[in-house]
Amino acid sequence: MAKPWTEAATAFLWLSRLPVAGLLARAPVPLARAAWAFPLVGLVLGGFAGLVLMLAAWLGLPPGVAALLAVAVLVLGTGALHEDGLADYCDGCGGATTVRALEIMRDSRIGSYGVLGLVLVTGLRVAAIASAAEAGSLYAATAVLAAAALSRAGMVAALRLMRPARPDGLGHGAGRPSGAGVLLAWGLGAACLLVPASLTPAPVAAVAAALATCAAAQLWLGWRANRRLGGQTGDVLGALQQLGETATLLALVALRPMLA
Repeated sequence: MAKPWTEAATAFLWLSRLPVAGLLARAPVPLARAAWAFPLVGLVLGGFAGLVLMLAAWLGLPPGVAALLAVAVLVLGTGALHEDGLADYCDGCGGATTVRALEIMRDSRIGSYGVLGLVLVTGLRVAAIASAAEAGSLYAATAVLAAAALSRAGMVAALRLMRPARPDGLGHGAGRPSGAGVLLAWGLGAACLLVPASLTPAPVAAVAAALATCAAAQLWLGWRANRRLGGQTGDVLGALQQLGETATLLALVALRPMLA
C-alpha cells in the first residue's frame, strides 16, 4: 500500500492546504502518477464542506448562509487554487492573440473578466447548493461531495488528452497520466455520484445526467482552451474544475424535483 498511499498524499499536497506532508513515507511522486487520486481530494474537501452545511442547517441557518459556508470551506481547503485559475483563464480570454492571452494569465493582477467569472461561477455554486438544501441538507451535502470529486476527474482527463500550452509551468511539469489513471479517476468520481443519486427515485438516470453535464461543460472549456491557447495550463485545469463542479451541482439540483 506504500505506493498508492504516497500517490494519494502527493495529490493532496498539490491540490489542497491540508497538512499531509508529514504523512508521506517517502518523497512525493510525479504529479501525473498521483493524478488518479484527484477525486479523493475532492471527496475529502467536499465531505468537510458537506458536514459544515449540515451543521449550519441543524443550527437553523438559512439555506443561502449554509451554502455560502460550504463554499467557503472548499475555498479555504484549496487556498482558492482553482478559483485563481478560473479568474486567470477568464482574464486571458481578453487577449487578442495566444501569446498575449498567456501573458495575461501569468499576470498576478485580476481584471474585469476575472472578477466577472469568479462572481458568476461562485454565485451559481452558492445558489445551486442553497436550492439543494431546500430539498434537504443531506441531499445538498452529498451533492457538494460528489461535485467536488467528479470535477477533479476532468482535470486528469485534460492532462492526458491536452498538450501543454507552455514549455514550463504546472500544466507542463505535471506530466501525462496513464489511461488507466484517467479511468480510475472517472470511476472514483462516478462512484461518489451514487451517494446523492441514491436519494432520488431514479439513481441510474441521475448519475448518467450528472456525468454527462459535467463532461459536456469540461469538454467545451477544453475545446475552447485548445483553440485559444493551444493546450492546457494550470489555470485551465483550475477553470475546468470550477466549471465541472458548477455544472454537476446544477444538474443534481435540476434532477431532484424532476425525479421525485
